[in-house]
Amino acid sequence: MQGDIYGLREGKLNMKRRSFLEKLSLAGSSITIGQLQSASAQNFPTRPLRLMVGFPPGGGIDFTARTIQPGLEAGLGQPLAVEYKPGAGGVIAAGELSRAAADGYSLLIANTGPFAIAPFLQAKQPYDPIRQFTYIGQIAEAGYIAATKFDHPAKDLREFIDWARSNRSKANYASGGVGSSTHLNGELLNAVANLDITHVPYKGSAPAVQDLIAGQTHLLIDAGTVLLQQIKGGKLRALAVTSAKRDPSLPDTPTVKELGLHGMEASGFQGLVGPAGLPRDIVERLSKELAKVLAMPEVKSKFASAGSEVMPRQAKEFAEFVKAESDKWSKVIRDRKLQLTA
Repeated sequence: MQGDIYGLREGKLNMKRRSFLEKLSLAGSSITIGQLQSASAQNFPTRPLRLMVGFPPGGGIDFTARTIQPGLEAGLGQPLAVEYKPGAGGVIAAGELSRAAADGYSLLIANTGPFAIAPFLQAKQPYDPIRQFTYIGQIAEAGYIAATKFDHPAKDLREFIDWARSNRSKANYASGGVGSSTHLNGELLNAVANLDITHVPYKGSAPAVQDLIAGQTHLLIDAGTVLLQQIKGGKLRALAVTSAKRDPSLPDTPTVKELGLHGMEASGFQGLVGPAGLPRDIVERLSKELAKVLAMPEVKSKFASAGSEVMPRQAKEFAEFVKAESDKWSKVIRDRKLQLTA
């Protein structure tokens, strides 16, 4: 009897479903999940968004977030709150984003460390940088600057290497965190110059710079957005740049190639990402608004003054670029036999 009741209910439900589908067919209608997502995306955004930064305030990633924030807010018509989630070289913030709802309201400034380096330093990857995120668009790209305190005896990076060899017991380099691009830059120097100088990690570039100025550490290879102001102010000395060409902001500073340090060439990227599975229309909307911001002369000028270049790669191209960078740095990690310890 109970089965008859369930069967009767099921029959009524099936009849209702057939009737509903017949009406849709007669009206020439066909609703898909994609269309429902599209309809939802047309009104996006309807509330404030958050833009996560995986490092403390004052560093290069913070600079990028603050530079694009006003233009994105104007274009999207909603506030864009910058949230700092420092720790583990940006891995904590990236991990949090990978678990966020795929609705477009949680975004992150991605950069080289947590997206092309840090995951490959761990025996068990905390996330897959390619599969667990939606790439929206690249923002900027720049070579790094090798810098030391203004009164260090070395005048360029080649002289610093000679000094480090004579001071093996105390020579060190700072970084913005274990697994960050600044960490791998130091390891790359160790590999290229056959050194073994000590790594001193910090929770972000800003505190690393302060201790470099104070003489607590001897070298930092970081972005111009972090170092240029202190170099121009006379507190730090630029020893080399890792880009293929000299930095227009530092015309007298040689490239690593000019110094004969082949293999030290490197550049860092910043871009906008969301969690995996963002609806295509939302990605397109965010990518379009980001492109508008990056086309603004004042935004280009601000990045240029910090030694960086606007690089407005679209979503697909940006994802492919990050994959290539991941392949490059994971090889360095394997060759150097680097791995984080628990």
